[in-house]
Amino acid sequence: MSNQLTIADAARKRTEGNPNNLFNALRTGGPVAWLSCIVMGLGNIVAGQFIKGLMFLAIELIALYLIVMPFGCIERLKDVPELGRLLKEETWNEDKGVYDYVMHDESWKILLYGVIAVAIIGILIFMWQVSVRSGNIARTNRKLGKKVNNFWEDIKALFDENIHKLLMAFPFVCIITFTIIPLVYMICMAFTSYSAENYHTAMFEWIGFKVFARFFDTAAGTFGEQFWDVFCWTIVWAFFATFLNFFLGTFVAMIINRPTTKLKGLWRTLFSFTIAVPQFVSLLVINTMFQNLGIVNTILERNGFIEEPIKFLSDVGTARVFVIVINLWVGIPYTIMQVTGILKNIPGDLYEAARIDGANVVQQFMNITLPYMIFVMTPYIITSFTGNINNFNVIFLLTGGGPTEVGKDAGQTDLLVTWLYKMSMNEQKYNIAAVIGIFTFIVLATVSLITYRSTGSYKDEEGFK
Repeated sequence: MSNQLTIADAARKRTEGNPNNLFNALRTGGPVAWLSCIVMGLGNIVAGQFIKGLMFLAIELIALYLIVMPFGCIERLKDVPELGRLLKEETWNEDKGVYDYVMHDESWKILLYGVIAVAIIGILIFMWQVSVRSGNIARTNRKLGKKVNNFWEDIKALFDENIHKLLMAFPFVCIITFTIIPLVYMICMAFTSYSAENYHTAMFEWIGFKVFARFFDTAAGTFGEQFWDVFCWTIVWAFFATFLNFFLGTFVAMIINRPTTKLKGLWRTLFSFTIAVPQFVSLLVINTMFQNLGIVNTILERNGFIEEPIKFLSDVGTARVFVIVINLWVGIPYTIMQVTGILKNIPGDLYEAARIDGANVVQQFMNITLPYMIFVMTPYIITSFTGNINNFNVIFLLTGGGPTEVGKDAGQTDLLVTWLYKMSMNEQKYNIAAVIGIFTFIVLATVSLITYRSTGSYKDEEGFK
């Protein structure tokens, strides 16, 4: 208990004495720090960093203009609770002899601008706390007689001790622009009635969790039954597509890597052809070959091997096995490339010691090769699993998600990602597609974090012996 208190006290003292801490800056910074909350950059200007302080002030003025200007953030956020008020109207124009139309508010734009407005306000808050902390650090250094960097020294520091800030600035902006804002917009869309029924005809509105409720109604013939069928098949597909590729790819790589195997370069080159050819070309060719009247069924029928065409793409069980097998043909070469380099780095002394102890080939594989491979390739396996959950190309180009039963939106080989595509592009049920996207994200995030954090490569990356 005393040890815990000591650690807590030490952490508190470090925080209290740290000028980079926002709360410490506000508590001990005095009037200048408090005024810096209103006038960004004031603390830097007082400390002699005029250019830096003026830059913070310029950021504040630009952000405030974007917030309070006509049709700015505040105006955009006012419309978000109702997602628009003006409905589409038509009136007869006696003079022109035609109908005049007053267009409705575009709810999707209102929602999008609202999300962007929140992002701008969030960036302003972030820059505000950065300016307060920066000004407090500069003033503290000046009081203690330490050197306060000028503008050009700060620029030079970005290429030395602060290079991480320089390198992360552009990715940070891209993540906010192309990941965070679209993700938040999609999540918000899931709580609306945005679908083909009112697209371009009327506004949509907030409907709460009504769309989510449809996913948990699992009665026969309901939408929820379709979702959970697709969900279960997605997990089954990802499991087999990942681990069959890994184990069979490892097996082939070990055979090629054996000292007695000749023409190693030739075999690796042949397997690389699958990677060299664009995947969509290969998959479309395979789709054509395995149709009911395709070349494969034609050859088998003419040679008397079958009496009627094999339904590679139109039978549920056959189609699911078919896409898994074709994915092996597409994915094994990638695994071979990954595994070959790792196999060459396993110390040969381990195998020699195992042979001296009388271990056979299977025992060597189970006790040396496989543990080493799993330890090193766990991040790759997890990435492959998440990638296969989102493996749009193989499913969409081979089967199109089919076969599809009458009255259902989802096909028997549809994954969540291909079904999401159909619901948004074909059916234009954007709210439902958004919910599918949320569930997909939850599955990927949960599986990735739990599995990776429980592996040896995360807990002790230097621990394999």
